[in-house]
Amino acid sequence: MNDHSKVIDALGGKRGIIDSGLPSLAFVIVFTMTKKLDLSLFIAVAIALVAAIARLVKRDTIQHALSGLLGVLVCAWFSRSTGKAENFFLPGMIKSGIYGVVYLVANLIRWPILGVVLGPILGENLGWRKNPVRLRAYLLAGWVWVALFVVRLALQVPLYLANQTTALGVVTLIVGWPLFLVTLYLTWAILKRTSPAVEKVIED
Repeated sequence: MNDHSKVIDALGGKRGIIDSGLPSLAFVIVFTMTKKLDLSLFIAVAIALVAAIARLVKRDTIQHALSGLLGVLVCAWFSRSTGKAENFFLPGMIKSGIYGVVYLVANLIRWPILGVVLGPILGENLGWRKNPVRLRAYLLAGWVWVALFVVRLALQVPLYLANQTTALGVVTLIVGWPLFLVTLYLTWAILKRTSPAVEKVIED
C-alpha cells in the first residue's frame, strides 16, 4: 500500500466518504420534496443502517461500520428532539468547530495532528519531530485542515441561523465530500514532497 492509500485509509477511506454523505443527501432530497421531518430522518437512518450492515457483511472494521451509523443517529436525535430540520446538521458543525480548534492549537504548539496520526502509519512514528523539513510539511498540511473547518463554518453558520434547511443541506454536501477530497489531495501532495523521517536501525 502506498502512502497515498495509507493517508486515505487513516482518514476514513473512500468507502467512508461515500457512506457518510449518502444519508445527508437523502435527508436533504426527501425533506425538500416532502417537508416531512420524520420521513426524512427515517430514510437517512435506514440508509446509514444498510451501509453499516454492508460493511459488517464484508468484514470491515467495526469502527468504520458503526461510526457512520452513530453519527447519523446523533444528527437525527438532534433534529427530532427539537423538531427543527436544520438541527440535523448541527452535530457536524459542532464537530467542525472542535476539530478546527484542535488542529489550530496543535499547529501553534508545533505538534500537528496529522503528524501524530499519520506518523505511526507511515512508519516514522514521532521521528518527524526531529526533521525540520518534515515537521514543516505536517504543519503546512495542518493549516490546510484548519482552513477546511473555517470555510465549512463560514458557509454553514449563516444559513443555519437563517433556518435555510435546504440551502444548508446543499452547502453541507458541497463542503463535505468535494472540499474534503480537495483537502485530502493537498495533504497527500504536501507530504509526498518529503520522505517519512524513518529512523535507521544499524545492525551489528
